[in-house]
Amino acid sequence: MDGLMYLAVIGLVAGWLASLILKTGFSLLGYLLVGVIGSYIGGFLFDLLGISTSTTSGRIFSAAVGALVFLFILGRIRK
Repeated sequence: MDGLMYLAVIGLVAGWLASLILKTGFSLLGYLLVGVIGSYIGGFLFDLLGISTSTTSGRIFSAAVGALVFLFILGRIRK
């Protein structure tokens, strides 16, 4: 249960950061979904590049990068 709560907090922060950078507006649930999906994408990309994110700030950064990638791809698909 603690791991799920930790993922939710990181997802919320990462989704919020990504939406600030790309100037998109979401609800709290939207931030959570974008952040959690971004967390998986960022984790995959950082592992692929051999970058370790063992700290909380590193995980938030990784998730935010993944959320940016996710929102960028989503924006391209919509057009």
